[in-house]
Amino acid sequence: MKYSKKERQKLLQQTIIDNPFVTDEQLASQFNVSVQTIRLDRMELSIPELRERIKGVAAHNFENDVKSLPIDEVIGDIIDIELDERALSIFDVKEEHVFQRNGIARGHHLFAQANSLAVAVIDDDLALTVHSEIHFVKPVRAGDRVISKALVIGKDDSKSRTFIELTSTVENEVVFAGKFEMYRTKGKGEK
Repeated sequence: MKYSKKERQKLLQQTIIDNPFVTDEQLASQFNVSVQTIRLDRMELSIPELRERIKGVAAHNFENDVKSLPIDEVIGDIIDIELDERALSIFDVKEEHVFQRNGIARGHHLFAQANSLAVAVIDDDLALTVHSEIHFVKPVRAGDRVISKALVIGKDDSKSRTFIELTSTVENEVVFAGKFEMYRTKGKGEK
């Protein structure tokens, strides 16, 4: 469907408000225009590029929220977190993260994003991975944006354990999934 410039810009603005992580390429496809047209529209509307939008969302200072490790040790950018509930991070795969031979991302980068997010979501000064079951579902390549979601699915306070389910996606397709059993130094009732 073709939109007038005014209609497109209004819809573009709302689309970015609804999903600040949408890429210019995705927007161009959605509105059936060139990437350059989207960039010009964003400039006219004073909407920053994706990286700046991500930083803006992350501006909510997660450094004070994350207790179990320094925020700069998390692989990827945390964009949402509610301790002992859920967390979300974004990791942009670059050339240095892939095998030169086939362009596929090295698995330890995907695991590191998932594992560090599982540690970060724990509301404790110390959290360690006791056990994990992971599945690499689909190859990830340079240029892909991996969005990882961690969800706390259970706790065993008597053993100081928290159980986390983690899913990583690229363009809404699952590329990595795992279950993590995390040790924490204190149970829920302790402070």
